[in-house]
Amino acid sequence: MKLTTREKSALFMEGVVTVILLLMLNLALLVLIVQAIESNPGLRDGIFIIKRSVVLGPHHYQLWSWENLFISLMMVADAMVVWWRLIRRYRQMQLHHIIEELHYIANGHFDHRIPFRISGDVQRVVDSVNALVDSVIHSMDEERAIEKSKDELITNVSHDIRTPLTSIIGYLGLIEDQQYHSQDDLLKYTHTAFLKSKQMKSLVDDLFEYTKVRQTDTPLSLTRIDLGAMLEQLAASFELEAQKKGMAISATDDSADPLMMEADPEKLVRVFNNLVANALKYGDGGKQITLAAQRVSPGELEVRVSNDGPKIPKASLALIFERFYRVEESRSKETGGTGLGLAIAQSIVALHGGYIYVESDDTLTSFVIHLPVQHDHPLTVPQRLKTGSVPS
Repeated sequence: MKLTTREKSALFMEGVVTVILLLMLNLALLVLIVQAIESNPGLRDGIFIIKRSVVLGPHHYQLWSWENLFISLMMVADAMVVWWRLIRRYRQMQLHHIIEELHYIANGHFDHRIPFRISGDVQRVVDSVNALVDSVIHSMDEERAIEKSKDELITNVSHDIRTPLTSIIGYLGLIEDQQYHSQDDLLKYTHTAFLKSKQMKSLVDDLFEYTKVRQTDTPLSLTRIDLGAMLEQLAASFELEAQKKGMAISATDDSADPLMMEADPEKLVRVFNNLVANALKYGDGGKQITLAAQRVSPGELEVRVSNDGPKIPKASLALIFERFYRVEESRSKETGGTGLGLAIAQSIVALHGGYIYVESDDTLTSFVIHLPVQHDHPLTVPQRLKTGSVPS
């Protein structure tokens, strides 16, 4: 930390004043001691005997002047006192600068940090202050992001509810005003209103499920399950629907032993249902959906839900787990659902202590899930996923 010219002058004057006061004190002590010795013959003779008996160094130098020894000791003591005073004053100046920097940051300059380096424990205070400011700024950014996310949630929910609700009101209004020409028209209007009502119910159900699994204290009904057997049952349940789409679905298990783990089977099935449903919905032109499970380590399992449908654009990979996000931007109910399925899947996987990401190329799109064998031993999310990057 660099001192200003004024501070250097103040430090210099502090040293000068301290030296003058110490010299005056030393002189006063010396005069008092000399007077005491001169007025006491016994003390004077005792000092003379001590000087004769004290020798210094290998050449046996005798100490002839006690005044010189006294002055030398006092000079050493004075130097220590001056050094202590200057260091103390310098520390005060450092703290003054730190307080000024804190006031500057507190006045709204949140991008500013205390820039100087200080030796000793004071630097730990500076580092702690900078870390605290970083933490506060990070919390403020998170709070802004949460508020923005809430606004986006309200906007998206309003949009997705208003569209079918408008249709329902419109068709029911036609029925209410008896603006239909035949029984077929009446059935057509009621059927359309019924379908739109189902869309609204699907959105409300997904929204309720999303908000529930997003809470970190959501209880899980944990039990020991065989992950490989669960995937086989899931593949069998989707087999007929896949055939209608001209696709085949299969489950594979590369492990010789059962893939046992602690999980909430109902919620975990919801994850795989969402992923398989997406593969059927968006895998146009694809022929195969594969559910593959393997043991990555003694405490970690991996599941891949893959399909050979169209590639997901690279720009969408980092956003695909965002709520209400859909790769196709029309938000058509014919080609997409509520846009909450993958966000729900990610939240459920996180509740189980795991993580999920997506890989997509020209030949295969895979949703990769890593799950811990023991629920009380959650996995560490790789840094590449924390920073928002995804495998390509």
